[in-house]
Amino acid sequence: MTIPKELQVLDKLIRSRVTAEAEGEQGGAAAADPKMPAYDKWELPLGGFAKEQKLKEEEALLLLIGLAHHIQPDLFQTAIESVLKNGGEFPKIGGVTGKNFRGFLPTGDTALFLLSGGDWKKRLEVQRLFSADHFFAVRKIVWLEEVPQGEPAMSGKIIVSQEYIELLTRGEAAPPHFGMSFPAKRVTTDLDWDHLVVNDNLRKQIGDLLDWRQYHDGLREKDIKQGRFRNGYRTLFYGPPGTGKTFTAALLGKAMQKDVYRIDLSMVVSKYIGETEKNLEMLFARAEDKDWILFFDEADAIFGKRTNVRDAHDKYANQEVSYLLQRIEDYNGLVILASNMRNNIDEAFIRRFNSILHFPMPDAEERKLIWQKTFLPGTKFRAEPGDVEADIIEQVKHYQLSGGSILNIVHYASIKGAKRMEEGRKKKTDGLTIYLPDLIQGVRLEFSKDNIPFK
Repeated sequence: MTIPKELQVLDKLIRSRVTAEAEGEQGGAAAADPKMPAYDKWELPLGGFAKEQKLKEEEALLLLIGLAHHIQPDLFQTAIESVLKNGGEFPKIGGVTGKNFRGFLPTGDTALFLLSGGDWKKRLEVQRLFSADHFFAVRKIVWLEEVPQGEPAMSGKIIVSQEYIELLTRGEAAPPHFGMSFPAKRVTTDLDWDHLVVNDNLRKQIGDLLDWRQYHDGLREKDIKQGRFRNGYRTLFYGPPGTGKTFTAALLGKAMQKDVYRIDLSMVVSKYIGETEKNLEMLFARAEDKDWILFFDEADAIFGKRTNVRDAHDKYANQEVSYLLQRIEDYNGLVILASNMRNNIDEAFIRRFNSILHFPMPDAEERKLIWQKTFLPGTKFRAEPGDVEADIIEQVKHYQLSGGSILNIVHYASIKGAKRMEEGRKKKTDGLTIYLPDLIQGVRLEFSKDNIPFK
């Protein structure tokens, strides 16, 4: 089986280093090290990435070491065993085995062994590739797995983020998978702005967000030295459930041609000290420089008011909030926090928002428009079976409901209408018909969710 030429060179480098050590040479193999081809000769997309980012050779090689077992799982093991024909361990090259993967997984020690050539000064230079301020760590491209306390940090497994594994091996980054390492789901919509029913003032404020997207970058470039304009944009959406906060976020993403990710705070917040900050840092780091829109729904669960310090738990809870303040300020994209109540959000956050948008319950005329836009095209309306068509929406618009509740009711009534249509096929029923009693029953069910008496 053939492998990319840059992996063939890595294979030769492994054999060369192991041979030198096995034969007791002290850096004697350095002069005979195989030469890595120029980046534009690499077969993997990693070569193009290395050229674009102007990576040094040891940086590109570190990425290659971290990616090798994703392309050729037995590359390390085969190369090592070809030199150590009698078997046995070779601790200097590091490496561990995984829970499911039974082959060789490179560690920080592996990179040091291959890239330093036995030179202790070079070894210290290579260690800097794993430092917190290096490009790799800042962009969450590659890092070392944490090791048990007391063990050398370099014995940690080299981890390349899944996003970059796909980018550097296939040439395209697939959307991140929802899970503990990325607790967010993409929010999309096939609808457009005509389906959003809000008052004129709110619509103007939403338009201001689009203006920010269009003109902010140009202003920042002109003001790069003075720093008058802050990085990114932070906005608060507040109002009762079902008033269009999530829908607006999805529409903004569609209009700005940016991915919107809704953060699952239940997977972010941890009872263990420091874990919440770690989870959020991983999330922000993956979103950084991709211009994603981050949408924190029910944000008061984590961005709520800080408490007076009564015990250690309060102290660390307040530290989480302080950390979030700074991290959101540093984020270079759009951050949307959504809450049912503005007063639930800590005042320190309020002062840092670029804008605050109130999503109120719709009035009667707005509700009528929502009813009209929510039904399927061509739907007919009747007060009772056998009656002529009637404007039954006029009779239900006075119920104080959010757009989300109206959607639930329309769904309920449409299912009832579809069932009646199926049962009436023998009578040649034509098209979907919605009856007033089904709408009223749907309203009653929505009110019962919040223990609101139906009148």
